[in-house]
Amino acid sequence: MKILLPMLFVLAASTLLQASAIADPADPRAADRQALIKVFQEIEAGINDQNIDRMVAQMTPDATVTWLNGDVSRGHDEIRAYYQRMVKGPDRILNKYTTAAKLGAHARFFGDVAVADGTMQDAFFPVARKPFTLSSNWTSTSAKINGEWKVVSLHLSANVFNNNLLDEAKSAAKLAAAGGALGGLVLAGLICWWRLRK
Repeated sequence: MKILLPMLFVLAASTLLQASAIADPADPRAADRQALIKVFQEIEAGINDQNIDRMVAQMTPDATVTWLNGDVSRGHDEIRAYYQRMVKGPDRILNKYTTAAKLGAHARFFGDVAVADGTMQDAFFPVARKPFTLSSNWTSTSAKINGEWKVVSLHLSANVFNNNLLDEAKSAAKLAAAGGALGGLVLAGLICWWRLRK
């Protein structure tokens, strides 16, 4: 199933939104951290408002996003097209999704480049099934361009070996197996009864 998810930019989201991300006055990058927090807050708000333009406004024109389903979008047009296909179009997979992101540690600065990572909790509302949640990870690279911080790259990932969807599939398989076994017993009983009557 294609998940974006949340895409999105979840990553950034409230990432550095935690108090831990707000550096003390002695931090030489305090102003930059505050600016990044505003960028990430706006991205998270855009995700939760289902407003793709609000999201991409915080990204460089050539930004790259690797989505949860492995799709890669390069640049604003491709990011918008992905969102349209997944959430807005007539053949969409999701009606909407929301996210809440957390920062794993302080952003690391390399001159005018900042790298951050963390976790996110996404809620997906598919068209063809009941809603579900997913715990994922994100990594973000941002750059300070003309005095403004913008997201350059966003990578989203989930544990493919242990997640809510797999748990759900395992439960469904167990129910199907139990149902099959019960059906087999009923059928065997009917066959025995029919033979005894003859």
